[in-house]
Formats: sequence, C-alpha cells, structure tokens
Amino acid sequence: MKVTRGSLLLAEPFLGDENFERSVVLICEHNEQGTFGLVLTQTTELLLDDVIEDDIYPDVPLFVGGPVEKNTLHYIHRRPDLIEGSTELQDGLYWSGDFEQIKKLLNLGSLPAGDIRFFIGYSGWGEGQLNDELNRDSWIVSNTRPGQLFDCPTDQLWRSTLRDMGGAYRVLSHYPTDPRLN
Repeated sequence: MKVTRGSLLLAEPFLGDENFERSVVLICEHNEQGTFGLVLTQTTELLLDDVIEDDIYPDVPLFVGGPVEKNTLHYIHRRPDLIEGSTELQDGLYWSGDFEQIKKLLNLGSLPAGDIRFFIGYSGWGEGQLNDELNRDSWIVSNTRPGQLFDCPTDQLWRSTLRDMGGAYRVLSHYPTDPRLN
C-alpha cells in the first residue's frame, strides 16, 4: 500500500526502536523532501494547559507526537467547522488550524476534548528514509478511519488496527511484546 497523507504506519512487532514500539503514526505530509507524522499511541502525564501560557479550562491530554522537536505543539481534529487554516488529511480528519479559535472553543465547552488531540514533538523522515524503512519491513501501511483514531483507547489502537486489517495482520496483532517471556 502506498503512503499518502492520512495513511497510518504501524510499527512491525519486531521494530526494536523504543520511540516507536507498538506505535501507530498518522502521516500528515509525505512528499519528495520527506515525511511528517504524529505518533497516536504515546501518552504523557501532561495537559495542554501545562505547555501553553493561556489557561485552558478542560483537562486536555497531551500525546508524544514523536522524538523530533519536542518543544513544538501539533494537533489533529475531526471537526469540519474548524477547517480554517487546517489541512484535510482524509474525509473527516484534519491537521492543524486556527489555534486561537480552538482555545476559545475548548474554554467555552463547544469543542469536546474527544474531538481533538494535541501532540508535543513529531516523527520525521528525510528524503527516501521512510521508503528505506518500508523496504526493510519496519512498518505496515494502513488506511485511516477518523472515528477509530479518536474513539479507540490509545493502548489498543495498534492491536485493533492490525486486527481490523485481517489475515496475517490479525495474527501479528496477537504477537507478544517479548516472545521470550511466552
């Protein structure tokens, strides 16, 4: 399957990189210069209010988007009414947008935390790097289903996506984290 905006990368169970173990990465940009994505499966103890100067009243959790530039903030959402300044990754799934509007809607209670995800840092690949990793079978490419990204518990997203892909992927979804302990 070809990698495009909105694709998911699922780490092979044997990847061996602690930054991406059992991770699911949403691809936000993929072109000749490289690839930009956000890890969907790594939580933090931080809230949005902890990393920005403005007060955000609801508790909005932060995720680790990847090991690159952890001093940057990124977000995805599933609200078509917030598309100003955002990039549509797939029907019903958007990346970025008008941050001032988003902060205001969060504080008014008009934007539920379940419709938006915030990330510190991102995952990046230079020119040709992701293709090399795909050729080494480090990643499995899948399609995005926006509902699944927001509604599936983070710790189950990797397994759930593989299981939904069926066949040999369903078998991989049951592979133990450390087969030596089996």
